[in-house]
Amino acid sequence: MAEAAVKQTPTDAMIATLDMPQGGWSDAARRDALARVQAMGLPGRRDEYWKYTRPDTLVQAQAVPAALRDSDDTVLFGDVDRLKVVFVDGVFDAEASDDLALEGITIERLADANSDLHWARDLYGVLENNGQNPVPRPLAALNTAFAADGVLIHVTGKPSKPVNIIYRRTSTTADAMLHHCIKLDAGAEMTLLENGPVAARFNGVLEVEVADKAAFHHVRAQGRDHEQRAATHIFARLGTESTFKSFTLTANGVMTRNDCVIELTGDDAAAHVAGACVGDGSDFHHDDTIFITHDAVNCESRQVFKKVLRNGATGVFQGKILVKAGAQKTDGYQISQSLLLDEDSQFLAKPELEIYADDVACSHGSTSGAIDEDALFYLRSRGVPHSTATDLLTLAFLAEAVLEVEDEALREEVTGRLASWLERHAA
Repeated sequence: MAEAAVKQTPTDAMIATLDMPQGGWSDAARRDALARVQAMGLPGRRDEYWKYTRPDTLVQAQAVPAALRDSDDTVLFGDVDRLKVVFVDGVFDAEASDDLALEGITIERLADANSDLHWARDLYGVLENNGQNPVPRPLAALNTAFAADGVLIHVTGKPSKPVNIIYRRTSTTADAMLHHCIKLDAGAEMTLLENGPVAARFNGVLEVEVADKAAFHHVRAQGRDHEQRAATHIFARLGTESTFKSFTLTANGVMTRNDCVIELTGDDAAAHVAGACVGDGSDFHHDDTIFITHDAVNCESRQVFKKVLRNGATGVFQGKILVKAGAQKTDGYQISQSLLLDEDSQFLAKPELEIYADDVACSHGSTSGAIDEDALFYLRSRGVPHSTATDLLTLAFLAEAVLEVEDEALREEVTGRLASWLERHAA
């Protein structure tokens, strides 16, 4: 009698479609990550941190095709003097990129970094692995195992311009995995910009090691790729007196899940994570999931997330602050708020605090609401058109998150993009 066929799991089905890069300094990390994925399995709706977001299209063997649309995202930050690093359909494009030589920083393509003693072997997959506890993040481990491209950035000083990773998409079925590693030496400082449509389906990992007294600034714009499905992951570890600031602007997209996991391991460190999201339509789903661990004295963390939702859009926020024993004088702040422009949209929030130290100041808050009718009436009574008044109040609502962008010129760029989105959707 023939043996019964063994049913293939979703994890096995996806892995069967992927090719793992072989050999080199990343080989051990990739094999370890593959073993972890196989042990964990890919996420499902029964997983605690996926109960608000369906992971189906992120874990199926083939990406759902996404129509190509005209987009001007690649000219975002166009007035900023920057070093451009371009990826097309998830593959580095040397001709479209600038010369990667810049004082105070070394930039290499992941696929071209062949030295067995490469510095990235001590970072690639390390922070991602640390971030698997206590919450498993199997899509990040899948990325570590199979990502064939990305950039490795070693910051030794204070480069004169930001690095801008620009994503472009030319295929309706592009299915991309990119893994970026950034190491900042003691006292170093850099700004990383990201923007543009990546792929029909995108799985991204960014690992950032911020040494003592170093500073990392990150501004990311997701959209206007209306049908993209994306799962992004940021893993960061901070040293003494270091600074990490990350801001994400999201406009449109079918489904976006942004995970951010930060460890404050050195005294007097500061980590700020913020996001402004604007979504329109019942097929829009946006999920920010944040986990910040305080494991040192006198550290500060801020989580500031604002979402504007209309026409049945859905927003999710899951944020946690963990203060370990001995992490005294922790200052942890968390706020997540949504502005619902109709009765069909929804905002699902799960704020958490877990504290094992007694000398701390930690707070969290989450609210949902509509446009302030008194404020709207005030503006209308002074001759401001209804649509303009609504846009002004919406921008004011998003302002707290946008203010987390430290550079004034970049803040204005983000605000201008939000204003343009509101104008287009009002029309």
